[in-house]
Amino acid sequence: MGVKTGCEMCGNYVYDEECEYYTCEINLDEDEMYRFLSGSVDSCPYFCGEDEYAVVRKQM
Repeated sequence: MGVKTGCEMCGNYVYDEECEYYTCEINLDEDEMYRFLSGSVDSCPYFCGEDEYAVVRKQM
């Protein structure tokens, strides 16, 4: 697929204060979850890199 990406760098990977651990906000269906857990996916199709300057560029 593309470049391998780590969950830690994804904007969808957020800290859940109630559970006190990080989780992915994307709800994967059964097939996607199987591929992810089995390691048969090179990169996540839902990866969203955190861009600290996106809001600033949008305001310009």
